[in-house]
Amino acid sequence: MKAILDKAVELAFIEAKLAYDQGEVPVGAVIFSNTEIIAAAHNLVETHKNPLYHAEFLAISNALTLGTDKFLSELNMYVTLEPCPMCAQAISFTRLKRVYFGASDPKSGGVINGPKIFNSSSCHFAPEIYPGIHEEAATELLQDFFRKLRK
Repeated sequence: MKAILDKAVELAFIEAKLAYDQGEVPVGAVIFSNTEIIAAAHNLVETHKNPLYHAEFLAISNALTLGTDKFLSELNMYVTLEPCPMCAQAISFTRLKRVYFGASDPKSGGVINGPKIFNSSSCHFAPEIYPGIHEEAATELLQDFFRKLRK
């Protein structure tokens, strides 16, 4: 499992850097099983002028097109930034087994910050959560992006 998680982390950072280069908030997400990468995506909010086009949402959508079920219950996600409430709800609805993420998001997060979607009594499914995976690198990428944006 560690080898595939490492591969997912690496691919998520590649996706985040693609977003960065396109002027998008640099977030990358990868959905994977215990043995293979299933889907990968990065933020495309600005490119498509659509506030729903978060990396997690796009990766989930891509993964769902490959299967025959509405659930991704045997799959995991790595994302470079703590999912927002919208993405956390999508993760819950699709029943992803585990979510690993890099940087926490005190302002807009929905997992360990903000509304803590998976702790809500209205949440029907909560995945296992593993925060802080390559947190320093993910935080640095985001801070660099916003520093350059504000110049």
